[in-house]
Amino acid sequence: LRLYFKNSISSNFLKIIIIEENKMYPSDIRKKLATGKPVLSTSMPSFEPHIANATYNCKPDWVWIDTEHNPWGTESMGTLCVDGRKKGVAPVIRIPWNDPAYIKKAYDVGAVGVMIPQVDTPDEVRQAIHDAKYPPIGERGIAPFFAGYLDGVSARDVVDNANDETLLILQMESVEAWEQIDEILAIPDFEVILAGPADLSASLGFPGDDATNPKTANVMVDLAQKVKGTGKALATTMGDVNHAKEWIKEGYTMMNIGSSLQYGTIGLSKIFSEIREEYGVDWH
Repeated sequence: LRLYFKNSISSNFLKIIIIEENKMYPSDIRKKLATGKPVLSTSMPSFEPHIANATYNCKPDWVWIDTEHNPWGTESMGTLCVDGRKKGVAPVIRIPWNDPAYIKKAYDVGAVGVMIPQVDTPDEVRQAIHDAKYPPIGERGIAPFFAGYLDGVSARDVVDNANDETLLILQMESVEAWEQIDEILAIPDFEVILAGPADLSASLGFPGDDATNPKTANVMVDLAQKVKGTGKALATTMGDVNHAKEWIKEGYTMMNIGSSLQYGTIGLSKIFSEIREEYGVDWH
């Protein structure tokens, strides 16, 4: 709460006006990214509200909600993104493809960020911007219905703030994109470039590999150097926390680390193993 003290026009006594700051909207994710410090995420393992809120309660800065590979879409989300906003977390939806129908639905259900896979050319970048931004930057259709689920936030608030609040995250995960990366990075009005280690490795000729492949790692190190001074944030995803820490040091400060399901099951497996070892039990 912030307290404002103001002399009343109609009386001589001091009036106290209490204004509650809205921490739900707009998101502060851009401010966090501007610090250059780690801005951390984990992948959302389920749209089930109890699991989603347990994940939000781990206090990520943002969450990776995948609809590219997972068998669900925005119609399955309900208030998933709104629930994240209410807890000060920035929901990011990775959509299946660079298509305006996917882009507008992701933002309209409350995503702070929309991540687009396999953006390979400058023209594809410009098309994504055109579809993701409200006029005058782009031509995104106006229907931010999620505003109705946030107390004190109107559709007008969303329209007025969206171009400054939301993130457009473009995935660089091919040799074609890498060969044109200087031109891509020079294009304004997208906020984040995300290196996708698995598909990038495949494009380099090493399907099934990741950032531990030396050639993939070299491209990612070079990308980090090219991003410096562009005003864009640099992101990636790592399943291993030690790898994540290494790449944060390289400049990948917008970092997704595994999933809450992955690390929860790893922790539980370790607990079971330690107790069974103590008692000499080996049921499996």
